[in-house]
Amino acid sequence: MTSTVTTGYDAVLLVAFGGPEGPDEVEPFLARVTAGRDIAPERLAEVGARYLTAGGVSPINGRLRALVPAVTADLADRGYDLPVFWGNRNAPPLLADTVAGMRNAGIRRALAWVASPYSSFSTCRQYREDLDTACASAGPDAPLIDRIRPHHDHPGLIETAADRLREALAVLGNGPGGDAHLLFSAHSIPCDQATICDYAEQVDEAAGLVAGRADPAGHHSWDVVWQSRSGRPGVPWLEPDIGDRIDALAADGVRAVAVSPIGFPVENFEIAWDLDVEAARRAQAAGVAFSRARAVDDDPRFVKMIGDLVAERIEPQPVDRAALGSLGIRPDTCPGNCCPGPA
Repeated sequence: MTSTVTTGYDAVLLVAFGGPEGPDEVEPFLARVTAGRDIAPERLAEVGARYLTAGGVSPINGRLRALVPAVTADLADRGYDLPVFWGNRNAPPLLADTVAGMRNAGIRRALAWVASPYSSFSTCRQYREDLDTACASAGPDAPLIDRIRPHHDHPGLIETAADRLREALAVLGNGPGGDAHLLFSAHSIPCDQATICDYAEQVDEAAGLVAGRADPAGHHSWDVVWQSRSGRPGVPWLEPDIGDRIDALAADGVRAVAVSPIGFPVENFEIAWDLDVEAARRAQAAGVAFSRARAVDDDPRFVKMIGDLVAERIEPQPVDRAALGSLGIRPDTCPGNCCPGPA
């Protein structure tokens, strides 16, 4: 271990969407997710029933729970004596409770990493608002919390996702997998929101970067698909839906697909249901072999990525900011008009 480095921060905060960890937590979780939205009760019941097929447990909390000691160890190896906290938007440990605990622990200034590397209202700006709300509820002694920048093209994400996609292709084998089509899936958002942020462009660039590393010879065709659509049916969202795309590929003679959940670095229930259940069923019905790449959050390179993003903010001398794409590195502090919310 190197000598302790003095920084302007005294903690790191991991921030995630959160998920239930038992049947009794499903209803409160969905109530938080849909608060202020006009969601039909029968729709909530349908989604709740999906969670109950998995015992009411989303993988995301377990993954964040494992990230806390892993990131703590990585930071310690760099010489940073920084405790690592964890708070969720929609499930315990809730951000407000975590920030209050940080205040009680004497934390004055923290750096927050959000478990989505993309720029949009729900993946970026809303988390900033959540942090502001949590700090306001903690009172005048709440810590000052700065955000780590969006980082869709960081090598710790891209290179790890490429390896996971190669693993998924290997599962398909040399039969139908030899000419498998690659699908890169991310959470859809309303089209009117997509026109005022860089989300779709960042997902597309990340997909291209992963495809180029997983398949440098270009044997496999690929495209971006979308999942987890919600909201009113009449409102257009980003398309194509992954299930619809699988059907179209099957009609064109494609015999296998390998799916990278590029929009979801951390394993969660949306991956488990929308890809492993629904998309896999569509593929089976269409006679298409299906393989899904694992999420990347449990890889040491992903942990190191978080450490790198912390280090670039707290090193006394400027350090090179890792980025593989051409869209440009996002600023540490987003402008006030960045990624506006829904009208």
